[in-house]
Amino acid sequence: MNAELLLMFTLACDRAYLYGHPERELTSDERARYEEAIAQRAKGIPAQYITGHQEFWGMDLIVSPAVLIPRPETEHVVERVLEVGAVWRGAKSTLHRVSGRPRLADVGTGSGCIALALAKELAQAEIHATDISSGALEIARVNAARLNLQNRIAFHQADLLAGIEPPFDLVVSNPPYVGFGEEDQVQLEVRKFEPRDAVFSGKTGLEAIERLVPQAYAALAPKGWLVLEMSGTIAERARRLLDGWTNLQVMPDLQGIPRVLSAQKPS
Repeated sequence: MNAELLLMFTLACDRAYLYGHPERELTSDERARYEEAIAQRAKGIPAQYITGHQEFWGMDLIVSPAVLIPRPETEHVVERVLEVGAVWRGAKSTLHRVSGRPRLADVGTGSGCIALALAKELAQAEIHATDISSGALEIARVNAARLNLQNRIAFHQADLLAGIEPPFDLVVSNPPYVGFGEEDQVQLEVRKFEPRDAVFSGKTGLEAIERLVPQAYAALAPKGWLVLEMSGTIAERARRLLDGWTNLQVMPDLQGIPRVLSAQKPS
């Protein structure tokens, strides 16, 4: 699969062209580029960083080592947001009374994948996306421009929700949630090439979520929602951080691993 992906990248073609032209021979320049791509992959560099692209929610996103590579599991986060925000489709939100539009915050946006998917699906929403990394925000802004969604999302360089004006109807995040003690369980290419601050949260893996939960509670309007991605190893501890919230739910991914935690702020 990697070899096929890198060949499509080298030839700037899709899979249909590749299989429809088996007689196609590489030029000397194409062969050199393909061999270089294979050599980079052999060093463990993720194929997405070599090609500079990753698909997410039907969108072609630019990625670089400045951002975490979007995973299919994170699409479950988008699905959960759309479930709890179903009332916003075709009608104004009753939660945010200032503008009459639902206000959403994507915390730690990285490539912008979650914010962009929500902008694509929720045309009436006011979306804010934060990241502490200027490099990540640069990639997110490029993706928004490529998808013609740059006017739908306000990007902020911020530590979680610091300095972002409330209230919000929903806060969503795919925060770092791997503990330092789990490092040997993470794929080598992830540990070596993806941004460490986007993967590892601290000693327990809960550090980012522990900081985000009270900030989200303060920033949310009554009955507002918090939706988080997490891992199975911290699921129960993360649930306990939301004691006092209502409608607490854990959604598993396709492998049955607890993956998405959602809860509603009381009225």
